[in-house]
Amino acid sequence: MHELKLTYFDVHGGRGEAARLAMRIADIPFEDVRFTFAEFGEVRKTTPLGQVPTLFVDGRQVTQCNAINRFVGKLAGLYPQDPVQALLCDEVMDALEDVGNKFVATFGMQGEALKAAREALVAGPITQYLKWTEALIGDRYFVGDSLTIVDLKVFVWTNGLNSGFFDHIPTSLVEDVAPKLAAHNRLIASLPAISAYYAG
Repeated sequence: MHELKLTYFDVHGGRGEAARLAMRIADIPFEDVRFTFAEFGEVRKTTPLGQVPTLFVDGRQVTQCNAINRFVGKLAGLYPQDPVQALLCDEVMDALEDVGNKFVATFGMQGEALKAAREALVAGPITQYLKWTEALIGDRYFVGDSLTIVDLKVFVWTNGLNSGFFDHIPTSLVEDVAPKLAAHNRLIASLPAISAYYAG
């Protein structure tokens, strides 16, 4: 077994959360290094590209969240072996990075500028990506008939939209725009390992 250390913000969400969840589900030992937003300025100096998450694999530091997700997904048995299913998994994960980058661009804004930017996102890209993502869900999961890393990535995204943490993002947005995604969120949240993680 590899020696693993994941470094990310001390939050329930964001780009490091899907990998955390995958390792919890599969009971993979890892060092869960967390830090506050105030500490990020110092932490980023220790990363290859000034960003997180990073994953240390046997002492080697790796960056890029979806590369980390794919690796951890493979270790956890949560990444498809079939090339077409892997492609579909990657498609959704990379699309969520696209819309996430649009959202991150609003960080640091304040007042009316923030309100206008977030409302534009809700009316445009976020709604577009919610509808597109919803259309790709199968009966229960995104790829095949079992849980994969992409389900965790989407779950983290919809959790963030539902959270009320972000100003000017309605907490009912996912339910209103993509009710099948809202049902998917509830399904993943009900999994014993997931519910235990958030209860703890």
